[in-house]
Amino acid sequence: MELRQLRYFIAVAECLSFSRAAEELHITVPPLSRQIRQLEDEFDIQLFVRNRRRVILTDAGRLFLREAKTLDQQMRQFTDSIRLAKHGEAGTVRIGIGLHLGERLSRAVMEHSERYPLVEIQTTGIYSSLQSSALTEGKVDVGFLRPPVDRIHLHSEPLFEEHLIVLVSRANPLAKRKSVRVRDLAGETLLLHDRAASASLHDKILDLFARAGVTPEIVQLSGGPLPSDDVQRLLLAAHRGIFVVADEAPVRAELGCAATAVPLDEPDARVEVHMAWRKGENSGAVLAFLESVRRSFGRGGNGRAAPLTLVS
Repeated sequence: MELRQLRYFIAVAECLSFSRAAEELHITVPPLSRQIRQLEDEFDIQLFVRNRRRVILTDAGRLFLREAKTLDQQMRQFTDSIRLAKHGEAGTVRIGIGLHLGERLSRAVMEHSERYPLVEIQTTGIYSSLQSSALTEGKVDVGFLRPPVDRIHLHSEPLFEEHLIVLVSRANPLAKRKSVRVRDLAGETLLLHDRAASASLHDKILDLFARAGVTPEIVQLSGGPLPSDDVQRLLLAAHRGIFVVADEAPVRAELGCAATAVPLDEPDARVEVHMAWRKGENSGAVLAFLESVRRSFGRGGNGRAAPLTLVS
């Protein structure tokens, strides 16, 4: 049985006339009758009672019509869904978001959802250093992270830069400064998160100190059950040291009354944030999402679901 035969049958059943159905289908009566006869032979049933004056559906024909319409509607919906998915207008996009990057990305996600309401966007918080493996293993489709990026298996594009700030206790004299240089931090205890959270941020901080000729006393913080925001707040409240972090709104919001953020005034006190995805990606939904993000960040979005020049 072919879908075309079902649609021929539906046309005849609704018109109760082979000639009128043939006109609607833009074919002649003989091939239409032949297709209906093939259906009857395949299922060994009689669908119509025919004579020179009229065409009547049999009981089997009425049942067949009900099921044929259901199947035809399902096939049309299936075809529409495939067409939408091909053009990125339906499907699922799984994204990984590095620490504190959610707020900067929220506008891009919101705009894409408004433009493609049938696309489901699933978000997962993943440390930047773990995103390359999450992408190559197929756990997420698009990652937003601080480099490095696996250049062998992934493409990436820079989206924006984050400037670095120093988090200090309000009791610390540095809290009254409008900005600080790295040399101003000599003698302070540097509280440093595990490199596994963000290798580029970890390495950038140490490089800034090294280039300024400052050797800080470092307290290395290992991963633990408390979220990093809670760790920072508690350690700052206890006057245990200072943090150098990316200046993101959630960071400042979580400081409370125990600490303050002071801009780090160094020419290279910034880190890039990249968007990364698998090489050879062919999902229309993923490619359309990449384009929406580019457009949102002014990175050359052109309205087409195809990647632009790559930076990896």
